[in-house]
Amino acid sequence: MEITQYSIEEIKDPTNIIEGQRFEVLLDVEIDEEDELYSEAGIEIRAIIGKKENEFRLVNYFIIDKKDNEYVDFALEEDEEEIILAFCREEILKEEL
Repeated sequence: MEITQYSIEEIKDPTNIIEGQRFEVLLDVEIDEEDELYSEAGIEIRAIIGKKENEFRLVNYFIIDKKDNEYVDFALEEDEEEIILAFCREEILKEEL
């Protein structure tokens, strides 16, 4: 999995029910043709990242097939989740500087 493009937006919680910050991250990813997640049109991952103090966590994510803009009922492997979280952590910290 290779991240080719991304965008990050902080999600505001006007009710203050959620502690810390939340970010919505849209990732365009390139998947190997042999991977069962592969789509010729491409895959997008919409990830929700939580940040409380200096702790980051992958709250949730959705995989979207760009061919028909439909959600894919598929779970990422643990190492793929770690790649996404590490990438998002790095980019969020860059934006905060």
